[in-house]
Amino acid sequence: MLYIISALKPEAQAFIDKYKLLKVKYKDFYLHENEYMKVLVSGLGNNNSKIASNMIINTLKPSKDDIFLNVGICGANKQYKTGELLEVSSIVYKDKTYTLNQTKKHTIDCVDNEISTDKYNIVDMESFGFYEGTKEIKNRYMYKIVSDHFEPQKVTKEKTKSLVFNTIEEIMKKVSS
Repeated sequence: MLYIISALKPEAQAFIDKYKLLKVKYKDFYLHENEYMKVLVSGLGNNNSKIASNMIINTLKPSKDDIFLNVGICGANKQYKTGELLEVSSIVYKDKTYTLNQTKKHTIDCVDNEISTDKYNIVDMESFGFYEGTKEIKNRYMYKIVSDHFEPQKVTKEKTKSLVFNTIEEIMKKVSS
């Protein structure tokens, strides 16, 4: 089974639409699922991402071969193109680095509020929560799509869904290899 956790509904909606996933209620969350994949919208922030990850693990009891993905948008400096897919290897949160997957390329800074300055290379608000919530999962990966260059006010629901939709095939290829 492939479990995908996204913070925002438009991030998840790209998968929901492409794979025609059905909406099912689990505890306090709604999962969108078919026989191969379950997608959950966690809400913004580390705490929500961790709670959502833990809910899936505790309720659905994934097997050791199941795959967990955190897919979403991120802000980045101008060395990255809008729409670029980034495979995250490590997370910096409160000045400490956490390794998610040593074979991937990018380090992301996880922050608690939107950022409007280019203080970081890559930034999001949920990566550390996903990391913490999936510590016991062997197959866990993080894919972020650059949505803006520290201009969060320019990010719309439609743009977010489009950015994720345009990278789904690439993400699925990477996951299956």
